[in-house]
Amino acid sequence: MDGVRTRKQPAKGANGVVQKLNGHVYPEDRTRVSTDTTENIFLFWPNVIGYSRIVLAIASLYYMPLHPRTCSCLYSISCLLDALDGLAARQFDQSTRFGAVLDMVTDRCTTSCLLVFLSSAFPRWSIVFQGLISLDFASHYMHMYANLAMGSGQSHKKIDQSRSRLLHLYYNNKTVLFVFCLFNELFFIALYLLSFSSPMLSPSLLPTGEKAAGSVQPGSPSHASSLIFATPGSAWAMELARANKMNSFWPWVLAGVSSPVMLGKQVLNVVQLVKASKWLAEGDIQARRAKGLPKKK
Repeated sequence: MDGVRTRKQPAKGANGVVQKLNGHVYPEDRTRVSTDTTENIFLFWPNVIGYSRIVLAIASLYYMPLHPRTCSCLYSISCLLDALDGLAARQFDQSTRFGAVLDMVTDRCTTSCLLVFLSSAFPRWSIVFQGLISLDFASHYMHMYANLAMGSGQSHKKIDQSRSRLLHLYYNNKTVLFVFCLFNELFFIALYLLSFSSPMLSPSLLPTGEKAAGSVQPGSPSHASSLIFATPGSAWAMELARANKMNSFWPWVLAGVSSPVMLGKQVLNVVQLVKASKWLAEGDIQARRAKGLPKKK
C-alpha cells in the first residue's frame, strides 16, 4: 500500500512540492523553509564589521583633541574596514539593505565628526567645513530618497548610466569608488595632523606679545602655568598641549597629493545632489499629470 494514496494524503509533485487535494501547494520540507527565514541579519559578517567600524570611530573621537597619532591610526583602520565589509558581503552572499544603510550612515557620521573638529581647529575656515558637511549629508540624503521615492527598489549604488555616466562610474567601478573615498579621507586626516604641527594653518590660541612670551618660557613665574592648568579643558590649555606635537612635512605632502581627489569628490556630491533633485522633480511632474494638474482654466 506504499504506492497508494489515501484521501488524507497529499500528492507529491516535482521538486519536492506537495499538492493538497484542494489545489493549494506548499514545500515538502516546511522545517527547512522556516529555518531559512529566521536568519539574524544583524549578525551577518558585513554588519559585524560595520559595528567594529563604529567602535573604532568612537575611540578615535576620544583621542582626537590631544593624541593625533592614536586618533589617526584608529580612524584610518575604521575607514579601511569600509572596503572589507563590501568584500565580506560578496564573499558570504550577505548583501543587505540594512548593511548598505549602516555603511553609508557610518561614513557620513565619521567624516562629519572629523570636520567638526577641523572647524574648531581652523576657525577661519569653519564655514568651509560646515559647507562640506551640509553638502555631504544633503547629496546622499537626496540620492537615497530619490531611489526610494521613485520606486527603483535597488541599492543607492545602482545608478543607471543614462542618468549620469559620472555617478555610474563612481558607484559601479570598485577601484574608482575606493580611490575617491580613500583620498577624500586622507585629505581631512592630513589637515587634522597639520592642526598639531603647522602654525601657518592653526593660529595659536596662546597669548602673544612680550609678556605672554616670557610667561610661558621655562623658569618663568609660576602663575602663568597655574592659570593654564587650573582649567585643563580650556582652549588655552588644549592649544598648549597640542603645540608642536609632530613634524608637518608628511602631513603637507599627504594633503597636497590627496587634495585633487578630495575636490573631485565634492564635485561628485554636487552632481549627485543635482541629479537626485531632477529625478524627484520628474516624479512630481508625473504625479501631477496623473491627477490632471495643472487644471486648465
